[in-house]
Amino acid sequence: MTSSPPISSPYDDTTTALEVVAGLDLTGRRALVTGAASGIGVETARALAHAGAQVTLAVRDTTAGDRAASDIAGTSGRDDVAVVRLDLADLASVDAVTAAWAGPLDVLVNNAGVMDTPYGTTAQGWETQLGTNHLGHVALATGLHAALASADRARIVSVSSSGHAASPVVFDDLFFERRAYDPGLAYGQSKTANSLFAVEATRRWAADGITANALMPGGIWTPLQRHWSPEKRAAAEAQSRKAEAAGLFRMKTPEQGAATSVFLATSPLVEGIGGRYFEDCREAAVVDKLDGIHGVLPHALDPDDARRLWDVSEDLLAAARQASR
Repeated sequence: MTSSPPISSPYDDTTTALEVVAGLDLTGRRALVTGAASGIGVETARALAHAGAQVTLAVRDTTAGDRAASDIAGTSGRDDVAVVRLDLADLASVDAVTAAWAGPLDVLVNNAGVMDTPYGTTAQGWETQLGTNHLGHVALATGLHAALASADRARIVSVSSSGHAASPVVFDDLFFERRAYDPGLAYGQSKTANSLFAVEATRRWAADGITANALMPGGIWTPLQRHWSPEKRAAAEAQSRKAEAAGLFRMKTPEQGAATSVFLATSPLVEGIGGRYFEDCREAAVVDKLDGIHGVLPHALDPDDARRLWDVSEDLLAAARQASR
């Protein structure tokens, strides 16, 4: 955590990703966006390409990725949008992507994720949500460290969520081996982990010119909710309508939901800034209890937990690679 003034901006919850990059020139810069075939991922990639960056879409479904790349090319005028297959739930897939990457990487957007899944495990036997949302992205970022370090002031964007409030990282039972599985708690733990990753990545890598920040994109209807039952979706929609009517928050379009990711990836206002948590294109307040979906709880920015989680994650990745040999 930091005692310096919180970062603000002229943007708000209605700002779109394309509005954030208006007037910015990213020519010559390269970006990799995970989960970029749909939702806020594709809109994040679109804005970066629109500003002149060469963008690579890292996706599980390359057919969907090719469609997204074609769409982005058509709207941005760029003919160099690339697609790579990436399954964050399989360490072999992640390692293949990092091994194949050549040259500097200026922007890494860890956007992909799963939410509220039934209990399951990744290819390495880790609980699906922490394994995919956190450990897969740690493997990706650490595997791309040299590429990020060779760029000029590289940035990592870690998409977290207000869901972090549901759970800190439970170090004594990361994978629900000794407690009943709860999809919401598992998601919350993974989103806390996404924020802690940004804290520790900045501490470790700032000397390499790499900074990382986490963010809450806002309330957006995307394929992320695909594991919800029809009843849960209907209840959530009713709750969001009630909250909007009361002026508590506004649901966002995917274009608006991508704005904070793009802000952290590109804005001069966050040059050299890392280890913080943002919402609506500004730094969120650290609070004891969220105001609806706003604010960040202290456990998501705790430097000791961030350091411990990094060490645990490295050990898990190393053990999994050793077991696969």
